[in-house]
Amino acid sequence: MINISCDVLVIGAGIVGISSAYYIKKLNPANNVILVDSGEPMAFTSAQSGENYRNWWPHPVMTAFTDRSIDLMEEIAIETDNLINLNRRGYVLATRSDDIDSLLDELAAGYAESPVSEIRLHESLSSNSYQSPLSGDWEAAPSGVDVLRNPKLIRSIFPNYDKDIRSIVHIRRAGSLSGQQLGQHMLTKFNAAGGKQLKGNVASIEQDDGFRVYLGGYDRVIQAESIVNAAGPFINKIANMLSKELPIKNTLQQKIAFEDSNAMIPRNMPFSIDLDEQFIDWTEEEKALLNEDQDLVWLTQQMSGAIHCRPDGGDNGSWVKLGWAFNETSVKPEMQPALTDTYPEIVLRGAARLNPGLKTYYGRLPRNMHHYGGYYTLTEENWPLIGEMEVSGAYVVGAMSGFGSMAACAGGELCARWVIGLEKPEYAPALSPERHKDSRLMDQLKTLSSRGIL
Repeated sequence: MINISCDVLVIGAGIVGISSAYYIKKLNPANNVILVDSGEPMAFTSAQSGENYRNWWPHPVMTAFTDRSIDLMEEIAIETDNLINLNRRGYVLATRSDDIDSLLDELAAGYAESPVSEIRLHESLSSNSYQSPLSGDWEAAPSGVDVLRNPKLIRSIFPNYDKDIRSIVHIRRAGSLSGQQLGQHMLTKFNAAGGKQLKGNVASIEQDDGFRVYLGGYDRVIQAESIVNAAGPFINKIANMLSKELPIKNTLQQKIAFEDSNAMIPRNMPFSIDLDEQFIDWTEEEKALLNEDQDLVWLTQQMSGAIHCRPDGGDNGSWVKLGWAFNETSVKPEMQPALTDTYPEIVLRGAARLNPGLKTYYGRLPRNMHHYGGYYTLTEENWPLIGEMEVSGAYVVGAMSGFGSMAACAGGELCARWVIGLEKPEYAPALSPERHKDSRLMDQLKTLSSRGIL
């Protein structure tokens, strides 16, 4: 067997594992760091990312965490002349209700400790203070939140939305990025700093003066002083090798992307979320057929909200992305997730409720439509796990369901601080596995009406 030694072994080369390896080398260049994965970097869950980011969460801990990640992404955007295609048109949360007091309460709570927490109300027919998202330039975009509570004002700014939309919450420190470019940049920097990459499947781990990590099929044993479990949906597989079980589950979530050949979605439209529950827009004949099939009858029943849509490919592009994270069934992750043939038409019809122009594609989605999916790895409260795994020298960074791309930088940096032993931000204990022993915090999180899953 070939034996290799290192100070830190990072297991998993998705966006979170790459970021962790990158920041470990960045914060302590002397560390000998190896990044190992059974496949190519960024080729599994990270390849299925929606590539969106926002600093809105219904709790100040997650707001501070994602704010830090956006700070770091902006640093990289400046350093690389925006190689990562950072865009900041925001997140729009749209509803047909006038009663959004609970949502405003969550906004106020989430931004309570944020240095930029202005919430601006716009209730008249026009507003001189509202800045329309005409430009994607993140450096010129406003911060804070704009709340639009006049339907005519909403129609004047977003004429493509359903005419029944009565309230909009526009999160301004939010937008999209190229997760692949971000990961590639960090990986290039990691390699240039002396980091090493290996390809291999972790078969077993022994604790022996650190950790002996066996790579199956490659006749290699890695001796590491510390290990970082960044295995994405498979973090419990690695944890189990250390006789530990992490409090997570995996759900399969799907998305589609297609060419908007009829130009139904404005290229400057922000990432838009329809908050309202709905019944999918089937014809009476289609409903009758679905009701006859016990496996499909659920498609005629009320569906959850939070379906989303955004333009893809920049201002000069022509594609759109749609997603709807309605699946909550826990599954065992597989390297080749089984996608649902009916999903593209389901998500299209759901998204058409907020953007009625999408109805033109009913039953005729373009042939070059891309249907893809990946796993949301999440804790019950939907907060990440970053910190020591109750095994000295073994750390975890993961459980970032649907927010891996946006939180990777802060997650990797925080993981690096745990591994190296550097000072950590105030939110660090609340994001570590130890938080589940804090009954006060866990009871507080149970009272939140939203877990930030979009």
